[in-house]
Amino acid sequence: MKIYQGIDIVEISKFKNVALKNKNFILDIFTEREREYCLARKDPHTHFAGRFAVKEASLKALGIGMSGAGIDHSFQEIETVPGPSGKPVLSFTGWVKKMSSKRKINQFTVSISHSADYAVASVILVGDKN
Repeated sequence: MKIYQGIDIVEISKFKNVALKNKNFILDIFTEREREYCLARKDPHTHFAGRFAVKEASLKALGIGMSGAGIDHSFQEIETVPGPSGKPVLSFTGWVKKMSSKRKINQFTVSISHSADYAVASVILVGDKN
């Protein structure tokens, strides 16, 4: 078994400023299901910031980071939605799923937390030994 871990923290006020200045930011970064979930919350930017942290933590866990071939659409390929119990569920599609398969990832776990100023996410990926 091999364990990959990524963590990210986002300052909510800075995230909100970027989102308000760039009309397409939310559409470019988040899936339709993520947008529906966040926009239904009292303070959507807090929830968007948490999901943005998940996307960055996922890329870190995969060892890719924010630069590299295929990164262009990767934010849309990392989705976090609430499961039946409300616990966040992480899924990968497209190029990110391909990178996950390459690393033989067979299990994902994600945790998101918010405070007044910050959103933080931790992603743990478990794979078979190469």
